Amino acid sequence: MAFFKKLKERLFKSSSKIDEGLEAIVSDGGEEEVLGPDEAVQDAPAVAADDLPQAIDTSVEDAAAADKAARQEAERIAAKDAERAAREAAEKTTRDAAERAEKERVAEAERAIAVKAQQDAADKLRREAADQAQREAAEEAQKRAAALAQQQAADQAARDAAETAAREAAELAERQAAEQAARDAAEQAAKDAAEQDQKEADARAAEAEAQAASTPAPIMTDLSAVVPALSEEPTEPAAKPGLLGRLMGRAAPKTVVRRVLDDDMLEQLEELLIAADMGVDTALRVTANMAEGRFGKKLSVAEIKQLMAQEIARIMEPVARPLPLYSKAPQVVLVVGVNGSGKTTTIGKLASQFRAAGKKVVIAAGDTFRAAAVEQLQVWGDRAGVPVLTAAQGSDPASLAFDAMTQAQADGADLLLIDTAGRLQNRGDLMEELAKIVRVIRKKDPSAPHNTLLVLDATTGQNALNQVKVFQEISDVSGLVMTKLDGTAKGGVLVALADKFGLPIHAIGVGEQIDDLSPFDPDEFADALVGRDR
Repeated sequence: MAFFKKLKERLFKSSSKIDEGLEAIVSDGGEEEVLGPDEAVQDAPAVAADDLPQAIDTSVEDAAAADKAARQEAERIAAKDAERAAREAAEKTTRDAAERAEKERVAEAERAIAVKAQQDAADKLRREAADQAQREAAEEAQKRAAALAQQQAADQAARDAAETAAREAAELAERQAAEQAARDAAEQAAKDAAEQDQKEADARAAEAEAQAASTPAPIMTDLSAVVPALSEEPTEPAAKPGLLGRLMGRAAPKTVVRRVLDDDMLEQLEELLIAADMGVDTALRVTANMAEGRFGKKLSVAEIKQLMAQEIARIMEPVARPLPLYSKAPQVVLVVGVNGSGKTTTIGKLASQFRAAGKKVVIAAGDTFRAAAVEQLQVWGDRAGVPVLTAAQGSDPASLAFDAMTQAQADGADLLLIDTAGRLQNRGDLMEELAKIVRVIRKKDPSAPHNTLLVLDATTGQNALNQVKVFQEISDVSGLVMTKLDGTAKGGVLVALADKFGLPIHAIGVGEQIDDLSPFDPDEFADALVGRDR
């Protein structure tokens, strides 16, 4: 009952906002392999010729020898010509080979220059891409810092508004108490004055009777003029009823307005439920069940609230289950959700409750990307009295989850709560990173994670249905936690989730204090949602 009062008082009080972030990917270019130059042609060796002795015999006997010598000389000259021709051909071949080698060296140099230019261009592109990625990372960090500052400003504004409302309520109560005290004092003074007047009248009557008894009869004629006539009305106003009289008095009779439950009224009820983020299908089912056996009958506002609360509670009764606890130690609980849904706050509240129940709890700060995420979780760990395992900013969250399981097992912890970075369900790369965390956890323990809690922001409305669908495909969601029901959330989306998915709803949050998270009660939630008093 205490939580019902807190839920009803805080429902529809403040607002929240979801921020989105972007990442950039740069790929490196390849390198081209260059072949070496061709081999040069070697020079041919020169051939040397011996000079033949020239002898001329003038004698007849030597004529044949001279003829032979002439033929030999002709052969020698022919040999020299052949040798010269061969030498010139060899020199020409050498020159041609040198020219080809020079051309190939020039071509090789040109190719080397072209490759160098390509490498310089690729290096320039890589440097430009790195600079662009650095600028985008800086812009993303600025956006995240601005979002955090905006969220903190909104939280401060909400706290200031709450304090102002509390002061105004206290002042109103003081004014009402002062006015009531003044009225009571006036009534008491009037009563005292009436009693004093009555005493004085009695005293005067007694004095008149005593005087009448001691004087002659003619004096009574003079006294008769003092007595008022019987036909005259009393001039004194009737005394007002006192505080006790008003408290004991009967209240004025009350009137109840009723209306016939017809098609027009059902259509209006359907539109009301749809506007409360309940969805078309669920709204039609609720109104159809309300009209069954009651169509054409007159219903009052209180009766309609009762019927609506009963139908909503009937839908949500099967999913109202607490977080199960297993004998497996450590029991790994993976907490997922989109940016700003309240994962870190929910982990701190769960850790506090489990520690109060006598469980040894360890928290792993797996959100290594968002600025100040680790510090925020450490603050909640200090409030709950639970250790928080951390890693350097920007490190691999899957590696941290693996190391945290090892540490929790060594410390004999009962539960390990793993925080994850916020991710939008329409970003495939970020969702694949979440799938990697699950794969790495299962290398350590094939049955882990034993619970996967999806934290939903109630202010997102019907978009929560799409979040459940995508996260269930990636990380096998086992239960839901709905937060920020104290904001602008209309609350009906929780009924739509129960009707469509049937996932267990373990808890709901209605504030930022460490005790503002309670097990989900369908009857209390249904009554608070429709505004029914208990």
